[in-house]
Amino acid sequence: MGTIWTMILKRLSLGLLTLFLISLFIFGAVELLPGDIAEEILGQSATPETVAALRKEMGLDQPAYVRYFGWLGGVLQGDFGISLANGRPISDLIGTRLANTLFLAAYAAVISVPLSLTLGILAALYRNSFYDRAVNVFTLTSISFPEFFVAYILIYFLAQSGLFPSIANVSPDMNLGERLYRTFLPALTLTLVVTAHMMRMTRAAIINLMASPYIEMARLKGDAPSKIITRHALPNALAPIINVVALNLAYLITGVVVVEVVFVYPGLGQLIVDSVAKRDVTVVQAVALIFAAAYVLLNLTADVLSTLSNPRLVHKR
Repeated sequence: MGTIWTMILKRLSLGLLTLFLISLFIFGAVELLPGDIAEEILGQSATPETVAALRKEMGLDQPAYVRYFGWLGGVLQGDFGISLANGRPISDLIGTRLANTLFLAAYAAVISVPLSLTLGILAALYRNSFYDRAVNVFTLTSISFPEFFVAYILIYFLAQSGLFPSIANVSPDMNLGERLYRTFLPALTLTLVVTAHMMRMTRAAIINLMASPYIEMARLKGDAPSKIITRHALPNALAPIINVVALNLAYLITGVVVVEVVFVYPGLGQLIVDSVAKRDVTVVQAVALIFAAAYVLLNLTADVLSTLSNPRLVHKR
């Protein structure tokens, strides 16, 4: 057990270091943007004195490293700063948007994870059958199409007919049933995109184990194929399956930008696109750091869970 905790602490330290480097990259990328933010806010008719006063008020007259550590210290305290577009605290802007993005990601995950595991297990059980080939063709097709194309196809067939709304306009006071109905199309789009990856990894992981000696022994004992896969092969294939599931869950949170824009969904993806258009760099920095933190955290969780599912990964020998 001590070895497990040591491994978790090492992974956590590496994750924190990764987040620190990502924050440096985000801040540096914003610093390299052309133009002066103060001039962009005030407009071309602003006098040099007014621009200088705004730069001092925003702290832009200080060295970059001073502003970086000031921003990082505020983030550690939950203060992301003030929006340049409307002067509101960024934490207030992000709060509802983050909840909406997490809701959409959870909605898609609840559908896609059980569906992909079931399809993958059945594809491994009926390998080289018509079902296996049909599922593989479908998943390869869904992988090949970009998210916005899948979204527009769903809008054309399901929204044009009036079955579902093409705009996922939700509000905090909306009941769960209405929210699920209005966000069904964006959730279905994300499901079609990520299910293919998880299904193919589940199928490949189980098929790779089917030639193992203990699987052969189970066959000689007369166990049914379904029992062999679910009781013997699947538990030993959890490590790669957990990894691919966690990576796709990370994508559901960080890769929703295009889907949210297509369906005008009020999440973090829509917020970062609007902020880029308004040159609201403080909001862009905050949202990018949140996406990075979610991705690193889910990768860390996948690493720990896959190791726990296979204790041999703890010991180098």
